[in-house]
Amino acid sequence: MSLRFGSVVLDDPVVLAPMSGVTDAPFRRLAGRLGAGLVFSEMVAAKAVAQAHRGTLGMLDGDGSPFAVQLVGGDPATMAEAARVGEDKGAVVIDINMGCPVRKVVGGHAGSALMRDEALAGRIVAAVARAVRVPVTVKMRIGWDGDNRNAPSLARIAEDCGARMVTVHGRTRAQLYGGKADWGFIREVKRAVSIPVLGNGDVFSVDDAARLLAESGADGVMIARGALGRPWLPGQVAHFLRTGERRPDPSLREQRDMVLEHLEAAMARQGHRAGLRAMRKHIAWYVAPLAGAQDLRRRINAVEDPDAARRLIRDFYAAEPERIAA
Repeated sequence: MSLRFGSVVLDDPVVLAPMSGVTDAPFRRLAGRLGAGLVFSEMVAAKAVAQAHRGTLGMLDGDGSPFAVQLVGGDPATMAEAARVGEDKGAVVIDINMGCPVRKVVGGHAGSALMRDEALAGRIVAAVARAVRVPVTVKMRIGWDGDNRNAPSLARIAEDCGARMVTVHGRTRAQLYGGKADWGFIREVKRAVSIPVLGNGDVFSVDDAARLLAESGADGVMIARGALGRPWLPGQVAHFLRTGERRPDPSLREQRDMVLEHLEAAMARQGHRAGLRAMRKHIAWYVAPLAGAQDLRRRINAVEDPDAARRLIRDFYAAEPERIAA
């Protein structure tokens, strides 16, 4: 079940979604190694990239593995310049965010606000597609609200302007992240275009992914919140779709090693203090299903010393026989 769009061929059409504050290079590396077909960067502000903001440019750094860069912005020229930078940084795909519902983004006429201005959305896609050689994709929601579900028409515009794939989150902007994703409506987008369509929203298990594909007719799956603390989930889904077999979760010893590897990579990238602080949320997600998770979260949040954090993690998993699901 491979997927081709432009020059990109994915052996497995299961991808890790762009998530702010989550899908940095260390997390992407883990998810990719564990079987995700493609991994996306955090959402990156095009204006900051074009202005060569040092911190923002660092978000575009990869580790040598294939990755996609997602850009957000409302000005075609700025988005095009940022796309060129992303390509120069090694991105194999440039994705345009037309789905972020956050008020600050929408207020800047970007993210899901572009669903209310299809003409501007088309100009942005066209400008970016002209600026880079790699495939350009678009991530959108099904619409602004229940009365304005225009994803099919926006997807057609995106295709006409040079997009090689679209991803549809099965919620409206008005829903934010509440309610239930409408996987069935994604089928309307699939019918409207000839380019591949990925389905996104409420995929927390192999079974969720299979149901999404069945209900939507999508060509693949993008996984977001389901991968928090579970970078192995996209790989599990990919394995199931390819073989019909259910791959078990990594053992707790393997999970411990992943947490420690993730911690080391974050500290190497950001420095000990900043890396440890950034890892607090990831550690909380990793251990959330396990007995004693709340106590570990409290302890990790109180330490600033990397050695102390390492000891806490090792001690937590050392009681492995007792770390059954809470």
